[in-house]
Amino acid sequence: MSVRRLAKQQPTSFAFTPASLEKAHWWLAKFPDGRKQSAVIPILWLVQKQEGWVPEPALRVVAELIGAPVMRVLENVTFYTMFQLQPVGTVAHVQLCGTTPCMLRGANDLKTVLEARIGHKDHRSADGRFSWEEVECMGACANAPMCAINDYYFEDLTPESLDGLVDSFAVGEKPQPGSAIGRQNSAPEGEPVTLTDTSLYDGSRAMPIKLPGVVAA
Repeated sequence: MSVRRLAKQQPTSFAFTPASLEKAHWWLAKFPDGRKQSAVIPILWLVQKQEGWVPEPALRVVAELIGAPVMRVLENVTFYTMFQLQPVGTVAHVQLCGTTPCMLRGANDLKTVLEARIGHKDHRSADGRFSWEEVECMGACANAPMCAINDYYFEDLTPESLDGLVDSFAVGEKPQPGSAIGRQNSAPEGEPVTLTDTSLYDGSRAMPIKLPGVVAA
């Protein structure tokens, strides 16, 4: 398991926005007295959605809010890789899957695109708008290669389609997530080749079931 440490450069303070604080109290209300510390993960997620990452001063604010030692909050934020411990791109943060299925389907070519467009992984671009990292399997192996950009999956990628996604985010667009080749969920590529007659599964050809001793209405 990789070692995850807080960023060396940190802001001097952190404060929830009114909207984020209201949502934090909404989460706290879900847990009984004595169990408020169980809200640590959703409240840390609120921090990340507000700031783009989880700065160190936020750990102390969250710890006070849920009534937990700061170390307990630190343990969570350094254990779960969903939390970013250093600033990420303000426009798009790309998490590229490099695990075996994606690697075999061209993830290394996608890395080349990201290195050319954004720079070295785990660092932000010169303008601070983009960043990327390599991650382990995100469970979309059937649609490899893929990446997550901000909160959404983009699948069945090629170097060309990934390059186009970066272009779209750069000009403020919000590309449609999902398969770049129009695949339906995780179905095989192309049109169905079996069970193409819809009457086979829409119920129209189902035979009535006759049970002994039961008279049909």
